[in-house]
Amino acid sequence: MTPRILVFAGSNRAGAYSGKVADAAARQLAMLECHVTRISLIDYPLPIMDEDLQRLNGIPENALKLGRLFAAHDGFLIATPEYNGSIPPLLKNTLDWISRISRDGDKPLKPYAGKIAGLCSSSNGNFAGILALSHLRPVLIRLGVLVVSEQCSVPNAETAFNTDGSLKDERTIANLTKVSKALTEQASLVAQAGQ
Repeated sequence: MTPRILVFAGSNRAGAYSGKVADAAARQLAMLECHVTRISLIDYPLPIMDEDLQRLNGIPENALKLGRLFAAHDGFLIATPEYNGSIPPLLKNTLDWISRISRDGDKPLKPYAGKIAGLCSSSNGNFAGILALSHLRPVLIRLGVLVVSEQCSVPNAETAFNTDGSLKDERTIANLTKVSKALTEQASLVAQAGQ
């Protein structure tokens, strides 16, 4: 069964390196014959997570839309930038809102249940955003997501891409291939189990 993979970046900035990494990952996953859905979080604006706001207005519609997307896929790949040694507020806020979902109308909805995740990072420095991954991984595990051990970090991101959006460095390409294959293999098992 063809695994369904949701791919997105943790930044909305125009020309964000994480967006380029997400694009490269989406192409790699497509080559592995996954059904890939590439989304941008800019299309799903959300207020800052606030339990009082949830109590007054319920779960925001954009959080529900994302929750439905997560639930409809076997796994997801996140490409994140690093902000001050951690994950960006946009990404954390998105994950937090989705974690508040338990129902979609009169039906149960558990967006993270049984999901597999692959992680990539990027920065314009030599450390390639690896601190962000060290924070993102435990957040996802706490949410019940199985995170594959393979990961890809793109250093010196300003010069890391060819004009067609492909990565230049062979080692980075190899790491992206590894995380994509591991994600595909695990997500395929999820897809088979759901048949």
